[in-house]
Amino acid sequence: MQNRYSKNQMSLFEGVDGIAVILYLLLVFAGFVNIISASYNDEIEAFSFSQNYIKQIFWMGTAFTVALFILLLDSRFYHMFAYHSYALGILLLIAVLLFGREVNGAKAWFEFGSVRIQPVEFAKIATALAVARLMSNYSFSIKRIGHLVRVALIIFLPLAIIILQNDTGSGVVLCSFIFVLYREGLNKWICIPVLIVATLFICSFLFTPILLLLLLLLLFAVSSAMMIGQWRLHIVFVATICLSAIMLYVLSALLWDGALSGYVSLIIATVGGVLVAAIYALKKNISAMFLTLALFVGSMLFVPTADTIFESVLKEHQKVRILSFLGIMSDPSGADYNVNQSKIAIGSGGLFGKGFMEGTQIKYNFVPEKHTDFIFCTVGEEWGFVGSMFVLALLCGLILRLMKMGERQEEPFGRIYSYCVSAILLFHVLVNVGMTVGLMPVMGIPLPFLSYGGSSLVAFTILVFIAIRLDASPRNGLMSAVR
Repeated sequence: MQNRYSKNQMSLFEGVDGIAVILYLLLVFAGFVNIISASYNDEIEAFSFSQNYIKQIFWMGTAFTVALFILLLDSRFYHMFAYHSYALGILLLIAVLLFGREVNGAKAWFEFGSVRIQPVEFAKIATALAVARLMSNYSFSIKRIGHLVRVALIIFLPLAIIILQNDTGSGVVLCSFIFVLYREGLNKWICIPVLIVATLFICSFLFTPILLLLLLLLLFAVSSAMMIGQWRLHIVFVATICLSAIMLYVLSALLWDGALSGYVSLIIATVGGVLVAAIYALKKNISAMFLTLALFVGSMLFVPTADTIFESVLKEHQKVRILSFLGIMSDPSGADYNVNQSKIAIGSGGLFGKGFMEGTQIKYNFVPEKHTDFIFCTVGEEWGFVGSMFVLALLCGLILRLMKMGERQEEPFGRIYSYCVSAILLFHVLVNVGMTVGLMPVMGIPLPFLSYGGSSLVAFTILVFIAIRLDASPRNGLMSAVR
């Protein structure tokens, strides 16, 4: 076996995961076919560089060349220069913020003649490498708050710059790294506040303050009962907390004769409820309740903050998209137009679709951005349910393959990086496909390997092939041969 291993070392593709490469090639080819259908213009010469699919051929060639170059490099290169690439990525993000071109309201592009490059796509790679490098350090422990804060800072810095570029959708992708942290042993209780914040942000638009208070009191009582395991003991406790909080809420509104806002009254009621809960916990000597109590207080403080974030941080079009997604407002000719036309296109595809270049919604330009962010509409209309499931199966297969590659890595750097790539791809797929069928708010992020665009195709290629190269390192190549 040792002789076989030495002989195979002479091959460029020794240890390379062939299944991952085949899935990648199938996705790129599927994307190219749908880009032809979505962007073909019969008023322009078929082989003119003005045709988007001709440009995509150029980017495909670039991506394949980059992939080959990545396989030629020593796998130790990516670990050695992880922080350098991160610093370069941050500099590019700052540079595009200062000198970049604004496209669709986002100042996130460098323009060189007819070629546009979006640095944020490459910043994702740099961030994944930096996170993997930091978390693979021998002294790193995810149980230590200081180490966890350092990881958070690495993720937050590019996220903040991307938000300043008004490209929030691309920035939110970095939040997917929380799945990587969870895989590496992040305490499950730390994930709960994140879910609570996201839920409260949405609920603050849907429910009145008093209803939010009742929902949170119920959540607090149930979570603490689950931790303590004394359900009967909490029946009287829940009733007492709810009644005291409601009485304080009504009393504060009556005393100040409506001068206080609903959220101020809510905070007053919360303070009263928390005091009762704290006294109860101390009396019964139940220290575990203080954890859920802290989550409850933090949640209630966040509720009025959500309005401030919504009004001050988000742009107008982002507000409209969120409100439209939640059903609070309707804008059929504006914010809802893309999604409505997208659902019509996908629904009209039926089981097997209308056929290549036969989609009427696509051909007659009813769906905006049909070759970029809404490329899945082209898949749905022209290839139907079967074609859509085939594309999704390829994407899921590649993500699962990357996760398997991560699990068989001997070094933590390769494992963590592979999971970072999986998290990024999964987030892109869920959000992009979700927004085309109305299950997610519209965000300007591409469908990996299928959407038109040089930056995204090359960046996703680099992401995936670095993981493939790390998996194909000598140690892992030997392990693959044994298996």
